[in-house]
Amino acid sequence: MMDSQEKALEQGQNEVIKEEEVSAQTVETPAEEPASQVETQEVQPQKVYASKEEILERVREIAHGDEAPQKEEVDYLKTAFYKLHIAEREASLKAYIDGGGDPEQYQIVPDSVEEAFKAEMGIIKEKRAKLFKEQEAEKQENLIKKLDIIEKIKSMITTPEEANKSYQEFKTLQQQWREIKNVPAEKANELWRNYQLYVEQFYDMLRLNSIARDEDFKKNLEAKTHLCEVAENLASEEDVISAFHQLQKLHQEYREIGPVAKEQREEIWNRFKAASTVINKRHQQHFEGIRAREEDNLARKTVLCEKVEAIAAEENKGSGDWEKHTKQIIDLQAEWKTIGFAPQKMNVKIFERFRAACDDFFGRKAEYFKGLKDTFKENADKKRALIEKAKALQDSTEWKSTGDKLIALQKEWKTIGIVPKKLGDQLWNEFLGACNKFFEARKAAGAGQHSEEYANLDKKREVVAKLKSIAEEAGENIQEKVQSLVEEYNAIGHVPFKEKDKIYEEYHAVLDKLYKDLNISVAKRRLNNFKQNLKQVAERGENALDNERARLFRQYEAIKQEVQTYENNLGFLNASSKKGNSLIDEMNRKVQKLKDDMNLVREKIKAIDAESK
Repeated sequence: MMDSQEKALEQGQNEVIKEEEVSAQTVETPAEEPASQVETQEVQPQKVYASKEEILERVREIAHGDEAPQKEEVDYLKTAFYKLHIAEREASLKAYIDGGGDPEQYQIVPDSVEEAFKAEMGIIKEKRAKLFKEQEAEKQENLIKKLDIIEKIKSMITTPEEANKSYQEFKTLQQQWREIKNVPAEKANELWRNYQLYVEQFYDMLRLNSIARDEDFKKNLEAKTHLCEVAENLASEEDVISAFHQLQKLHQEYREIGPVAKEQREEIWNRFKAASTVINKRHQQHFEGIRAREEDNLARKTVLCEKVEAIAAEENKGSGDWEKHTKQIIDLQAEWKTIGFAPQKMNVKIFERFRAACDDFFGRKAEYFKGLKDTFKENADKKRALIEKAKALQDSTEWKSTGDKLIALQKEWKTIGIVPKKLGDQLWNEFLGACNKFFEARKAAGAGQHSEEYANLDKKREVVAKLKSIAEEAGENIQEKVQSLVEEYNAIGHVPFKEKDKIYEEYHAVLDKLYKDLNISVAKRRLNNFKQNLKQVAERGENALDNERARLFRQYEAIKQEVQTYENNLGFLNASSKKGNSLIDEMNRKVQKLKDDMNLVREKIKAIDAESK
């Protein structure tokens, strides 16, 4: 039977193997496999690659070199390659779109580097499969060899005399056992227990003289003491992973060394076990730190997924919304690239979730702009048709009927939807040029109207003179007289262009003085000024009046909304304090001011409607 120290050794080694389970990034070994089966592959820090070509060069070295491909490095190279590959593809698409390209027409250019990468990875896959098959065959051979050694030792322990006679052969078999490495994992524990059992039985049968036996125990104690010292020194090793794997080798060597004197077995084992515990704890803490960082990365990436999904779910009412959301998603993609790996089992899944949300958004964006492109083309064709009609009328001398036709074309133009700004400006200038050519010709033909304009000038001067005389008067009904003269002035037609500014300034100078003296409301004065200016606006065509009316209507709605906001807020205020009263009064004044402005805008709209008739 095995003594307590050797049992503890087996138990201690199984604890070491369980430490291996702390991270799949160290040694992938079943928990029941003894330390002799651990393939102690040192895990080096992952290199940061700057380009796909650099990664491809490393993949070629693995594919065509003599070194055995390591799963961890191959997986890392694949992840790093496609991270760079996807970043390049996204940058290329963004540059294409920013340059005015149509997303629907974008084509992904075949990447020769990616094709070469796939080919080399295929070679590595075949190489790993072949290597695995060879290793499994070797393990089977090793199993047979070790079973044979056990049988030979078993045959030596029939009698004490046989054991004494076979001592040197026994030592040779022990050395052969040490030289034989891995066996199938499912057989390892049973094989080791049987070996230890018959080794112990051999020593029990052995009847060496005390000097030879003591010398054997002494050498074994020296060897195990040296291993304890090496294990204790590993506590100062900076590279935690390297220290852990070196410890695995030490455990394997410890197991291969024969027994020491019975009274020293427990002491030397406890020393070795204590040193091992220090290394195992550091190793475990190291991977707990890695797992914590990976979990934090997973949480951060999950938040980015939720943000992209929320953006993708928002309604896009036009191109502006699409571009705004595109910028937000591109910013999130840039942030994603700054975050490290998530836990291995979730790393691919979380990336696929993020990629799916991005692809969904950009796919729908491409569909939208494809439809928008068709709409733009349709609208542009309609506007070109109106341009052709306007050009056909631009040289006409049928002033009344042609003018009506061109005004109708202008109204129809307004009903057509938008086109890209640059093209829209070009089409509008071409259309406006044709319209203006006709209207300028009609204006030149109406030069005979000058005498009427001079008559209008005299009438306006008479009104100005009357206003000046009123300014010197005092009495009742002056305000009504001023309003009457203002209406009379506004009813008078055009004056000669050269005199227009002069009479306008003279009229408003006396009118401003009257308003100030008579305290006529600013709003009314502004309305009168607006009505006066309407004639100038009307000269630019009915289209100009419509645009002004639309602008005023938007202004009216905005003020109305602001009034509603203030009135809603007033409902929440408490007037129980002096400060509350003051705030309510101030808000009431603001509301009244806004309502006055709203009335003024409404009157201006009515004035435009009257002018249009």
